Amino acid sequence: MSLGERVWLTVLLSVPAMVAQLSSIAMHYVDAAMVGQLGADAPAAIGLVSSSSWIFWGLMSATSAGFTVQVAHRIGAGDFGAARSVLRQSITAALAMSLLLAAVGAAIGGKLPGWLGGDAAIQPQATTYFVVFALSLPIVQLRYLGTGMLRAIGNMKVASMIGVAMCAMDVVFNFFLVFPSRRLLLFDGVSLWLPGADLGVAGAALGTALAEVVAGAILWFYIVRILFRSPQFASCRGEGGYRPSRPTLRKALGIALPMAGERAVICFAQIAQTIIVAPLGIAAIAANSFGITAESLCYMPGFGIAEAATTLVGQSLGAGRIRLSRSFAHISMALGMGVMAVMGVLLYVFAPEIIGLMTPVEDIRTLATQALRIEAWAEPLYAASIVGYGVFVGAADTLVPCAINFGCIWCVRIVLAAWLAPTMGLAGVWLAMSVELMVRGVLFLVRLQSNSWLKKYTKK
Repeated sequence: MSLGERVWLTVLLSVPAMVAQLSSIAMHYVDAAMVGQLGADAPAAIGLVSSSSWIFWGLMSATSAGFTVQVAHRIGAGDFGAARSVLRQSITAALAMSLLLAAVGAAIGGKLPGWLGGDAAIQPQATTYFVVFALSLPIVQLRYLGTGMLRAIGNMKVASMIGVAMCAMDVVFNFFLVFPSRRLLLFDGVSLWLPGADLGVAGAALGTALAEVVAGAILWFYIVRILFRSPQFASCRGEGGYRPSRPTLRKALGIALPMAGERAVICFAQIAQTIIVAPLGIAAIAANSFGITAESLCYMPGFGIAEAATTLVGQSLGAGRIRLSRSFAHISMALGMGVMAVMGVLLYVFAPEIIGLMTPVEDIRTLATQALRIEAWAEPLYAASIVGYGVFVGAADTLVPCAINFGCIWCVRIVLAAWLAPTMGLAGVWLAMSVELMVRGVLFLVRLQSNSWLKKYTKK
């Protein structure tokens, strides 16, 4: 492949993945905007437990990656029978993991807001939101797995389209579940009655869960069609069962365990950050939550490019093409840093308008805008860590990158945040985050350039 063809292929895979990521964050924007209309307590309740929910998302993502990377390698090697077998086994393993996580989440939901130091006024709403979220985890896990499998195959478009559809469904479901019934005046006294459940925070969680159910069903219907109708997979229809084999599980654990440990530790650090923010008041908690949601508008394109990098690097290494995988890694890194640099500029300029879409409360808007403008400076180097991580996952090299993430967040971000928060407030917490993201990005660039992530393949 020429350089131009490699760049074009990277873009072709990245754009649908970016659209899917942006639709995902749009869904969180919708939730935040709708809940933000209920006052300060509701978004603060969700913000209080959001860091804890990231632990579960991280563990499910790691579980999926343990199998999807294997599928990408098998497809790169042209072994579609083995790819089909791994896919089948992944369903059983992922469901078992998600049921365990759901049970744990439901069990701790009642005590979690108190453990996090949340105000008594918001604890009941925070509990409700988290328990509904926990019970929906098996559905979310299957969607994660199905999306990952489509990307491993190289089909980014369908995963992107389903993500956009899920966002649209979330808007509709939330509209009818969050707010009370009302009459909408059309013209000359003619009105339209719109039913609503008035469930508030619980409605936002239920609306998202329902959107996940529908999107997951569509996703797996499409995957089943691929398995039975595509010439490559149909020829090996009888191969492989649903019971995970030891070799498959061993490889999955080798990829997933460092990722799961790193995600859990990072999320515990984010919980520690929430505990640092909690004493600053309800306005600061809500502003921190809205700021995180708004900032994700910048970094979600980076995650989309990282997913494309995982597929391209994984399939190239599966085919034994080391130089090609290295080229895709560098192209993806340049693309990710460029896109997120532009997004950082837009975030800085339009921060007040972005936050204004989510909350009408002036104190929250002021705090969140200040936080976003601090964070915007770190976006290009944050891209280096995001895309670099995707590259290394494609190479099944997860231990060292996870250690870098762990060390930077705990040794830089949390220490600085605890030191700066008492004097600078929420701005100090976000300054600490920005410094840490830049340090982490530099370390990922150094590792990518060293080619140490390819050692296991160059020795063969």
